[in-house]
Amino acid sequence: MAIIDFVQPLHSSTKRDYVQRVVEHDKAECAAVARQFGADYWDGDRKYGYGGYRYDGRWRPIAERMAEHYGLRAGDRVLDVGCGKAYLLYELQQVVPGLVVEGIDISAYGIANAKEEMRPFLKVGNATSLPYEDGSFDFVVSLTTLHNLGIADLSQAFREIQRVGRSPRKYVMVESFRNEREKANLLYWQLTCLSFHDPDGWSWIAQQAGYDGDLGFIYFE
Repeated sequence: MAIIDFVQPLHSSTKRDYVQRVVEHDKAECAAVARQFGADYWDGDRKYGYGGYRYDGRWRPIAERMAEHYGLRAGDRVLDVGCGKAYLLYELQQVVPGLVVEGIDISAYGIANAKEEMRPFLKVGNATSLPYEDGSFDFVVSLTTLHNLGIADLSQAFREIQRVGRSPRKYVMVESFRNEREKANLLYWQLTCLSFHDPDGWSWIAQQAGYDGDLGFIYFE
């Protein structure tokens, strides 16, 4: 299991006022709305989530690095667990024409409003029960999704990702923290997170679940 950073530069490019997020709005109410993963979360006010999540090409460099690192090629089957609006899947297909892609997300709104070209390959579902056969995919990716699960479901999701992948080419990226400041910032900013662990904790959970892929983290610096 390797720790690989594909996303932190993109994540760090957004400036955040962590304290304002707590004092300006009723954060508990905002979190309750966000965890419905509906229109408010994706395209509503920023206090509920993304504040408008639209295609802008930001995932292209990440797709390029992933494709190179994992040696993706035409004909490979790729699954995105927690695909949202499937922008990463779209970019992976652009970078590697001929990829066979599928995506799954808990959000019916996210799937319905995904990149139009990707919608035929997407379905609504839960990471804890992936509706695919064992060893169905050459590469499985999951970004900013598993931290939204409680500990029991989290272990099951890792087992499911392990089950449907046919090789160690798997990558799970979650929110984490390396020090008390980053932990406080994460607690201030997050709306949907249920699992809070440092990288050692995440690695232990993944290993206990039998996951043999790679991990990545984003930090709220």
